[in-house]
Amino acid sequence: MTTAIFSHPAAAGHVTPPGHPEQVARHAAVIAALDGLALDRREAPAAAEAELLRCHPQAYLDRIRAALPREGWTMLDADTHLSPGSLDAASRAVGGACAAVDAVLAGEAGNAFVAMRPPGHHAERDTAMGFCLFGTAAIAARRALDHHGLERVAVLDFDVHHGNGTQDLLWEEARAFFASTHQMPLYPGSGAVSERGAHGQIMNLPLPPGSDGGRARAAWRQILDRCAALAPQLVIVSAGFDAHRDDPLAELRWSDEDFAAITAMICQTAAACGAPVVSCLEGGYDLAALGRSVRAHVEMLMEAGK
Repeated sequence: MTTAIFSHPAAAGHVTPPGHPEQVARHAAVIAALDGLALDRREAPAAAEAELLRCHPQAYLDRIRAALPREGWTMLDADTHLSPGSLDAASRAVGGACAAVDAVLAGEAGNAFVAMRPPGHHAERDTAMGFCLFGTAAIAARRALDHHGLERVAVLDFDVHHGNGTQDLLWEEARAFFASTHQMPLYPGSGAVSERGAHGQIMNLPLPPGSDGGRARAAWRQILDRCAALAPQLVIVSAGFDAHRDDPLAELRWSDEDFAAITAMICQTAAACGAPVVSCLEGGYDLAALGRSVRAHVEMLMEAGK
């Protein structure tokens, strides 16, 4: 079976101020890096409002719509901006993730990668932050649980920043296992080992600055041992590539090969459980490192999806 990629030109319509790390060029770098690969390329649809409401209240959606500028950009916080095309881009990031869940559960694809921006794992129930508007991975998990009737879903996050939003949105969800490696101390300051969720279904393994790929792989072996014991029916990956040693926003020391190895480990665990994988792009702010790491990640998905 093939690996499906969900994307849309609307990702370039989310425009941030000059010098902002979450820039339009990130999407171009990702798409260019995947050129030539034999992928099932699909258009990321806009999410129905009902999908956004799986994790966010109506008042929050209304507030985002009301804040959209006619031109230029609006600041939601010091890091998070809206431009005229931001809502469409963020909606298609969610819509692409939900369509990817539908595709892999229907057996139309072996696995899937959602190449959209802005990222989503910092967005809390009613708070946009950390470049993120909607909790893409958490919404995709909820679609799998509530629309498709799955009983166990795992959300695995290897972005260098803790996915506080995903944790917030899944804190009470006993059917969803959320696990994260991330640098600590670092923005947003959450992700301590003691943060375990309402049902003990959250696992945080923070890494100190300077941690290399060997330490990362050891942490992921711990996470995946627990994940395998839970036997998820679907694995969703928050695939941030800012733990790369070249990334300007953090201080971990991962390489392209580390992202490939961790992806392979995740895919092997998922396969042993009979669970397909849906991966959603999160961070990664050195464009060259982002492109190389995404390609390594997707090539591993392709190998696993055969």
